[in-house]
Amino acid sequence: MRAMIFDGRTPKLSLSDIPIPEPGAGQVLIRVEACGVCRTDLHVVDGDLTSPALPLVPGHEIVGRVEVLGQGVETLRPGQRVGVPWLGHTCGCCAYCESGQENLCDTPGFTGYTINGGYAEYCVADAQFVFALPEGPDAVDLAPLICAGLIGYRSLRLAGEVSRLGLYGFGAAAHILCQIARHQGISVYAFTRDGDTAAQEFARALGADWAGPSSQPPPEELDAAIIFAPVGALVPLALKSVRKGGRVVCGGIHMSDIPAFPYADLWEERSILSVANLTRADGDAFFPLAEAARVRTETVRYPLEQANSALDDLRAGRLQGAAVLTVSV
Repeated sequence: MRAMIFDGRTPKLSLSDIPIPEPGAGQVLIRVEACGVCRTDLHVVDGDLTSPALPLVPGHEIVGRVEVLGQGVETLRPGQRVGVPWLGHTCGCCAYCESGQENLCDTPGFTGYTINGGYAEYCVADAQFVFALPEGPDAVDLAPLICAGLIGYRSLRLAGEVSRLGLYGFGAAAHILCQIARHQGISVYAFTRDGDTAAQEFARALGADWAGPSSQPPPEELDAAIIFAPVGALVPLALKSVRKGGRVVCGGIHMSDIPAFPYADLWEERSILSVANLTRADGDAFFPLAEAARVRTETVRYPLEQANSALDDLRAGRLQGAAVLTVSV
């Protein structure tokens, strides 16, 4: 099968012909239809995440169809459309797994990082960490929901009860979450790079009540802010924008260092918290919500062999919405 391989020596992937993997007990073989290109993939190939299983097939926003069932799999059927997310395996027996916090498992496996992912024609996944997906939508349109959508949803949950929400970095996750928030009656304030008027117009087109540069304060205090851009300097700015008791949620797996800021900006019970991975329960709640909200994903399509171009465009901030690799067998 064709696969884009990361060998750890350079941030460039190489197109290779490798054997189709075989599913073990409890696993399924999936024929990949599309795979989203996530900023976490950039963190892997750029070396920000330092322990990939090499050589590696990246990609964890996978949409495909079940091809072969491994021994003991009874929850899925051949031909079924499914999605494979970032969290690809947990131990099931540590204190976190037993308390419903499987996203914090002590010995997890991550798709496209420690487990081969979806920048390929086929992949193998743990059947317990595969989501059933609807048949109607295009696979490319579904792919960004598998991580950008799920992480955005988890970030919103951790933000608490809000009526005014700030989104810092209006990319793949924020453009989905903006639609979810508006469906729930939440006012959205979108913060972009200075001078990025195209992203601000995009945010307003998706229902944002206000859009402007991250260096500018919002027109009114926010109940919470979610930071998707991996820029630590945004944390103090967001703190200044939230009300007393407000929360700043860091939605990325990696972020540059947060600069020092006055304690007064944190005082009055403001808080900063991070989002780590996702749980299967997040998917169970999110996918019906996305369908009810009629979420429309903005995507840019790339053939599998142009994965490096997709990563370059994401790295350079040239994308509006989400990059998705299309895979044909």
